[in-house]
Amino acid sequence: MSNYNMTSFYIPKTIALVGMMGAGKSTVGSRLAKKLGKPFCDSDQAVEKAAGGYSVSDIYEQWGEKAFKEAEHNVIQRLLSTEPVHVLSTGEGAFIDDKTRGLLQEKTITVWLKSDVGTLASRVQRKVRPQFVDGNTEEVLEGLIKERYPIYAMADICVESDDEFYQEAVDRIIIALKEHLYPST
Repeated sequence: MSNYNMTSFYIPKTIALVGMMGAGKSTVGSRLAKKLGKPFCDSDQAVEKAAGGYSVSDIYEQWGEKAFKEAEHNVIQRLLSTEPVHVLSTGEGAFIDDKTRGLLQEKTITVWLKSDVGTLASRVQRKVRPQFVDGNTEEVLEGLIKERYPIYAMADICVESDDEFYQEAVDRIIIALKEHLYPST
């Protein structure tokens, strides 16, 4: 699968990766972009840059969730209107927000990277995350999954991302993209 011919199909618009924290959006996204020969953007990093270097956590803490969501929407809107076709890794809540989801559904091909709770828990425990300070990681994730998976299911494409090797998810995305864009070929 790794030798799949990337030049065999045209990608007309940005590919936006959506899903939970720990699903692999940034890791898979950067590898997918490289394989497709497209630029890679991470919306969380772009928000932090636009906020003068404040981290996502700092933005939440100082200005609140509403301010972050507005900043995230504005940054994604700017990226989609100024950048060439690229691979975009979105923050976990971007697709959950109605306004940002509408923008992504209109302007991109959305790909949900879906992982089970065990995979997500093992991946998110590698980083300090404020959501998990007061609770059991798997319990918190189970609650988020119950709430968010029905919304993520609105994405154009769903790809499992539980693999130990991210390249397998990249290859599945490429196959799914080709089938999504050119179903009769």
